[in-house]
Amino acid sequence: MLTVYSKPDGKNCEGTSRRDFLRVGALGGSMLTLPNLLRANANGSVNAKSVIWIWLAGGPTHVETFDPKMTAPVEYRSITGEVNTPIPGVTIGGTFPQIASCVDKMAIVRSFAHGNSSHGNATRWVMTGYDDRQGTKPSIGSIMARNFGTTNPHTGIPTYIRMNGIQGDGAGWLGTGYNPFNPNGPAVKNMQISVAEERFASRRGLLNSLDSINREADRSGKMDGIDAFEQQAFELIVGSSQDAFDINKADPKIRQRYGKGLGETLLKARRLVDAGCRFVTVSYGGWDMHGGIVKGLKPRAQQMDQGISALIQDLEEQGKLEDTLVVITGEFGRTPKINKNAGRDHWGRLCTLALAGGGLNMGQVIGQSSEKLETPATHPISPQDLMATIFHMYGLDHKLQFMSNQGRPTYMIEDGEPIAELI
Repeated sequence: MLTVYSKPDGKNCEGTSRRDFLRVGALGGSMLTLPNLLRANANGSVNAKSVIWIWLAGGPTHVETFDPKMTAPVEYRSITGEVNTPIPGVTIGGTFPQIASCVDKMAIVRSFAHGNSSHGNATRWVMTGYDDRQGTKPSIGSIMARNFGTTNPHTGIPTYIRMNGIQGDGAGWLGTGYNPFNPNGPAVKNMQISVAEERFASRRGLLNSLDSINREADRSGKMDGIDAFEQQAFELIVGSSQDAFDINKADPKIRQRYGKGLGETLLKARRLVDAGCRFVTVSYGGWDMHGGIVKGLKPRAQQMDQGISALIQDLEEQGKLEDTLVVITGEFGRTPKINKNAGRDHWGRLCTLALAGGGLNMGQVIGQSSEKLETPATHPISPQDLMATIFHMYGLDHKLQFMSNQGRPTYMIEDGEPIAELI
């Protein structure tokens, strides 16, 4: 919603300027003075790091994705085979040849575990770092919204955006103001100005007319600099920030590379990161495969293979992979032994995790699974370790604290440490 605040004396509502400030109703319940914030961030204070969190809802099989282990007994090994990667001796599941070509830009974690095999409880554990049965702990995305602010001061884009809901992805005790912004929900209307564009332009013209009088008295050139930031703010409001949500604005060749379904959502996520979003979650369900894994994987794997490989390649070509961490995970893995229905059941003792980019050490496999893919054979990587690694990527202390709703300083991470091989 667009509002111009003014006073009879020509000062703004805070009384700190000679002219009106353009204000934008910020998403998340705060108010932005966008031109001022653009000026402030012109000094280079914005940290550009972002996360695209790809959630394979339902519990993806760790075996047929990133740990095929063809040396295991036949009833345990991948039933979709394996495919080679650019890293000698490293393979991934046979239905992911395009992702396999990107593994030199990825880190495959084969010792990620927490031990819970309940969809809801395991989801909250991975999203918050805690076995949070009460649902009060804040998700990592909400923690970032609390730390960085609910909107990007440079563009007005929400800090934390969800593409389809994930149980446990909310703000918990941090408060609803730090919940993810849903571009498919009613709040997206806040991205639109409520006055006609002609009237909006007319208001801009009025401000410009007033400024021309001020310039006669201001020979320092400062007003010209202010105008540049206000022009940028107007342009963001009337289109640019909203365009990030619209993949129809993307190059058709890029859209074709990503493909339909998941690929379209990942392209939108990449555009939102380009516009300054700090944490985007993309939920892609259908992984609860208790039977017929080979048949079930075919449609799931095709979209995942095309979309994720396109995202990694696109980020690299744009020079943004170093500043964008792609996380691929789900609530748990699947039982190592194939069941009587040619499927796998819930298994929290070993889970799926792969990462790409973020300026971390890529092109490696971290940890090992046991001989029959049942548990970590090396030091287990926990959800809090993953969170601590993401904190490190953002340049944050993994012992970050916020005041709880009970008035006590509270650690966001109590036990986790950054994954040593990645930093």
